[in-house]
Amino acid sequence: MKVSPYKKDADITYSLGATVTMEFLLHRPELVRHVIIHPDFTSGALEEITEICSAHGIGMSTDIKAFNILSKKENCFVIGVLDKPAGRIDSGSHVVLVNPSNCGNLGTIMRSCAGFGVTDIAIIPPAADYCDPKTVRASMGALARVSVEVFPSFEEYRKRFPDNHLYPFMLDGSTILQDTEIRSPFSLIMGNEATGLPPEFSGVGNPVRIEHLSAIDSLNLPIATSIGLYEATKNRFSGK
Repeated sequence: MKVSPYKKDADITYSLGATVTMEFLLHRPELVRHVIIHPDFTSGALEEITEICSAHGIGMSTDIKAFNILSKKENCFVIGVLDKPAGRIDSGSHVVLVNPSNCGNLGTIMRSCAGFGVTDIAIIPPAADYCDPKTVRASMGALARVSVEVFPSFEEYRKRFPDNHLYPFMLDGSTILQDTEIRSPFSLIMGNEATGLPPEFSGVGNPVRIEHLSAIDSLNLPIATSIGLYEATKNRFSGK
């Protein structure tokens, strides 16, 4: 199958790597158009990939040129050609990312959301592309397990989900996360990696902060989001 470098306005994206592609084959096979195998791929996973593709009528081919175009990494031996998932989240608890700028961070957050069972993610632009192959790879295929929707503004998101309890993560006017009761359905609202949330979010819902020692000035976005997800869902795992 002929491939070309990823374009944001195209209707396809790529999963780079066997593990990432397998997530889509197992959980969203309807999105997989084609699977390309590197000639040097000899892993036992090849048999399973072949069986799944055969069961779902997904085409396969062996081609080294596609890897030269899409991935120069020596450890990439499988490429999935994917339809971009339709972006629509449901009512319930969400992670809301305001202006996230880094594909790697965005993918890591997707993986944390899948791990903590908060599988709806709202994005407020400007933002990194959640379908970029770099994001897909950083998520380790978690994009196959979550739903992502881009809203034109935070006000539009809030209008759609008026019953959600809002928890912006910021310093101004905030309470300590560990001392805050996170009520469902919740929206954990995280800001840009460099600048955080705009000041006006201090008047939105119940602002919270994560306490840490002065040895660092802040936590990075994926770690802060993961801590927030843990605190918001810990009763689910403790049996309370």
